[in-house]
Amino acid sequence: QVQLVESGGGSVQAGGSLSLSCAASGRTDRNYCMGWFRQAPGKGREGVTLIYTGGGSTYYADSVKGRFTISQDNSKNTLYLQMNSLQPEDTAMYYCAASDSAGGGRCSPHVGLVHYWGQGTQVTVSS
Repeated sequence: QVQLVESGGGSVQAGGSLSLSCAASGRTDRNYCMGWFRQAPGKGREGVTLIYTGGGSTYYADSVKGRFTISQDNSKNTLYLQMNSLQPEDTAMYYCAASDSAGGGRCSPHVGLVHYWGQGTQVTVSS
C-alpha cells in the first residue's frame, strides 16, 4: 500500500509559477513511475508528466514541454513539479500518481497503469 500526499497548488496570474510536491509513503518492492495527471472541468484526466523512479526517464505532455520540470528526491521519496510560464489552459486539478512502468524503464501517461492517486490539488491560472 502506497499513500501519496500532495502539497502546493494555488492561484496565480498568467506567466507566473507554482510548484507542487508529492510525498510517497509505504513500501515499494520495484521501480515504478510517478508523476501528475490533471483534469480540467468538463475534460478527462490527462497525463502531464511522469518520471521513472529507478532511472530518471521522463515523459512530458507536449502542452507543458519547456515549461514544467519534474524531479525526484529518492532519499525522501518525494516528487516535485516546477511549473513556469503558467497559462489559463493549465487550470485544472492536479493529481499525483504512482503507476506501473510501460516496460524498460519507460513511463506512459495512461490512467489504466495508475495504481495509487493523491488527493489532488487545484491549480488556477487567471488571465
